[in-house]
Amino acid sequence: MVSLDDLQVSSLGACAYDSPLAMYVEGRQTNEYYVGEDDRILYDDTLALIASRGVTLAELPTFESGGPRDKIFFDPATTKVGVVTCGGLCPGLNDVIRAIVLELHTHYGVRDVVGFQHGYAGLVPELGHDVIPLTPESVARINERGGTVLGTSRGAQDPAVIVDRLVELGVDILMVIGGDGSMRGAHNISVEIARRGLKIGIVGVPKTIDNDIPHIGQSFGFSTAFAKAAESIKAARVEVEATVGGVGIVKVMGRHAGFIACYAALANHDADFVLIPEVGFSLDGDNGLLALLERRVTERGSAVIVLAEGAGQDLIPASDRTDPSGNAVLGDIATYLREQITKHFANADLPLTMRYFNPGYAIRSVPADASDSVYCARLAQTAVHAAMAGRTDLVVGRRRHRFVNVPIPFVTQGSHSVSPEGDLWLSVLESTAQPFSIA
Repeated sequence: MVSLDDLQVSSLGACAYDSPLAMYVEGRQTNEYYVGEDDRILYDDTLALIASRGVTLAELPTFESGGPRDKIFFDPATTKVGVVTCGGLCPGLNDVIRAIVLELHTHYGVRDVVGFQHGYAGLVPELGHDVIPLTPESVARINERGGTVLGTSRGAQDPAVIVDRLVELGVDILMVIGGDGSMRGAHNISVEIARRGLKIGIVGVPKTIDNDIPHIGQSFGFSTAFAKAAESIKAARVEVEATVGGVGIVKVMGRHAGFIACYAALANHDADFVLIPEVGFSLDGDNGLLALLERRVTERGSAVIVLAEGAGQDLIPASDRTDPSGNAVLGDIATYLREQITKHFANADLPLTMRYFNPGYAIRSVPADASDSVYCARLAQTAVHAAMAGRTDLVVGRRRHRFVNVPIPFVTQGSHSVSPEGDLWLSVLESTAQPFSIA
C-alpha cells in the first residue's frame, strides 16, 4: 500500500537564494485553482479510499506540489543546465525543450543551457556526439516541427561515465525527457551522484506515447497521438463502407496499455471492436471474434477493428528477441488476425474486402497539437521550478489538474494500464457495442 514516505521527493539541500519568481507567488494561498508551496496534494481522491487507510490526516499519502518557490537552491548566475531526450519519439518533445530553455533564461536568468544529442549516448565522450548550446534564439521555432532537435536513442549507458561527464562540463542540473526506461536510467544517475556526495540535480519530464507511466496523469503527446490515430479509424470506416464485405483493421501503438486504441475509438465512434492488451479475447466459438465479426458485417455491411499492437499476444508464438532497451519484441498480431479473418470468411463463403491501416510511426512523429503544446509548456515550467529549488531524482506530472513532483522510484515500480473494470473501458464497450467478453 502506498505510504507518505513513498512520495517524499529528495532534495540537494536547503534553499538559500531568493527566487526571481518570488514576486509571482508571494502571499498566495491554496485555493480551487492553486496549491500553496507548503501544502500537499492527496494521493487518494474519494472518501472511501481515504477512510480505508485508517491513518491520521498528517499520515495520508500526499504529493509535493509543483510550482515556483520563494527560495531556490541554485544561484542562477552560476548554474549550468543540460537537457537530454531519450527513447522513442513523441509529439511535444521540441515543445518541452523550448519551454525549459525559455523558462530558465527568461525567468531565472540562467544563461548556460546545453543539449546532449542522441539520448544518454550524448553523455558518453567516446561516442563522439557534440554538446550543443541551447538559447532562446536557437529554440524559437522548434515547436513547429515534430521529433526532437536533440536526437534520441535507446539503451542504457554507464551511470559512472555519465556523472564523470556532468562533472567535467560543470553541469549542475540534468533535465531528462523520456519514458520509464529513461527514468530508471535517471534514477541510476541520481544514485551515482549521491554516492559521490555531489550536488547535481536530476529532474525528469516523463514521456510515453502509450500513456503507461503511473501516477503522473496523462502523458504529454498522448492527446496528439490518439487524435492522429482517430483519423485513420475514420478513413477505415469510409473505405469499408464503400466495399462489399468490408473489414478494416487499424493497428495502433500500445505494447502493454491500450489507451491510444481506446481514446482514438471514442473520438469518433467509428470502431466496431477494440482489442487491447489488458482484455483477452478468443477467435473461435459462437462468441469469439470471428463469429462476432461475421455477424456484424452481415448485419451492417462492414466493420472496423481497432487493434493495439500488444493485444492478443497469447494467440501467437512468443518472440525471444528484444530491442535495444531490453523490451521484448512483440509478435505480429495484425498479420495473424488478417489471415484468420480471411480464412473464416472464405470457409463461410462470404465476400470479404480487407483494408489494413498502420499509422504507427506517423502518430508519434508529428508536431504537438495546441492542447499538448500547452501541457508541454506547463510540465517544462514545473520541472524547471523543481530543479532550481534543488529537488532531484523526481519527475513532474499532473494529478487531477494539480501539478506535482513525484519520486522517480515511485513511478518506475509499476505501470499504468486500462482497467477492464474501469469507466474508460466501459465507455469503449458502450461506443462499440461489442460484447463485454469475446470468448
